[in-house]
Amino acid sequence: MAPRIGVFPASGGLGTSIVNHLMKLVSASQLVLITRNLDKWTNLGQAGATLRTADYDQPSTLDNAFDGVDVLMLISYASFEIKHRVDAHQPAIQAAIGSGVKHIFYSSLGFAGDLTDHSVAHVMGAHLETERYLAELTDKITYTSVREGLYTESFPIYTAWLDPANPPGEITIPHSGSGPGVAWVKRDELGEATAKLIVAYINHPDSFKYLNKKVLLTGRREISLAETVGILGRAIGKPLEIKEISVDEYVGLPQIGDKHTYHGVNLSREWATAWEAIKQGETAVVSPAMKEILGREPESYETTIQALIG
Repeated sequence: MAPRIGVFPASGGLGTSIVNHLMKLVSASQLVLITRNLDKWTNLGQAGATLRTADYDQPSTLDNAFDGVDVLMLISYASFEIKHRVDAHQPAIQAAIGSGVKHIFYSSLGFAGDLTDHSVAHVMGAHLETERYLAELTDKITYTSVREGLYTESFPIYTAWLDPANPPGEITIPHSGSGPGVAWVKRDELGEATAKLIVAYINHPDSFKYLNKKVLLTGRREISLAETVGILGRAIGKPLEIKEISVDEYVGLPQIGDKHTYHGVNLSREWATAWEAIKQGETAVVSPAMKEILGREPESYETTIQALIG
C-alpha cells in the first residue's frame, strides 16, 4: 500500500500550496487533509483524498486525526507567540506519535542564520523550541525541519504594513535599510519544494538526505531592505525610501498595534526584534537547496513582486 501523507493544517497559504503540488506528484488517495475548514478541499475528497477536521486550539480533536498517516506535514501554528505556539505544536506531535506516524516534516522559518540554533527574532522562538522537541523524540519518530525562507509575499510585515494601493511617502521602520538583507523566496515555490521533499522521503526513506535534520529554503540572492523597498516602489510606480525610526516610535505607529496583537496581547515590540535579526545577517543566507530540489533557479524577487503588485 502506498504511504499516506497527512497535511495539518491544510487550509493556510503554505498548506494549500503544498497540497496543490503534492497532487501533481502522488495520487489523491494518498492524501489525508486535516483542517478546521474542509469545504475548500471538497474536490479532492471526491477525488479520493481523506478529509478530517481538527484544530490546534482544540487538542482533543487531534487524538485520532493522524490515524493511518505515514508521513505528516505539520505546519506551524499561525502566530508569532512563543509559549502558545509551542503548547499547540507539542500535543500535535504527540498525537502523531500515538497514531503511528513515522516521519514529521515541520514548517519552521528562515531566521537563525545558516541552520544555527539561535535567533534574536522573537518570531523564531517557537520554531527553535519545536525543533529541539522533535530532536529529543527520534527514538519514537524521525523528522525534517524545513526552514521556509521569508516569503516575498510577506513584505508588508517588514515595511510597516505598506499598502501598495495607498503607499506612504516613507517606510518608517527600526532599520536603516543597509547592511545584510533577506533572501526573499516565493511562497508557492516553497510549497513546491516542500512537496518534493516529502515525496523524496517517501520514495527513499532510508537514504533521505534530511533525516533528523534541518534544511533551509531561500531565494536566489540576498536583497537589502533598501533595495527591497526600491523594487516595491518601482512595481507600485512611486519612489519609496526607508526612514529609520526607533523601536519605541515603531510601536507607537497608528497602523501597528492591531496587526501585532495575538490573544489580546500587543506584541509589536517583540515583532521589532525581526529587524535586529536581519541586521545581524540571520536572513541573508542564500541556500542552494531550493535550486537542487526544484531543479531550477527560484523565481526572482522582482518577478514575483511585479506579478503581485504590477
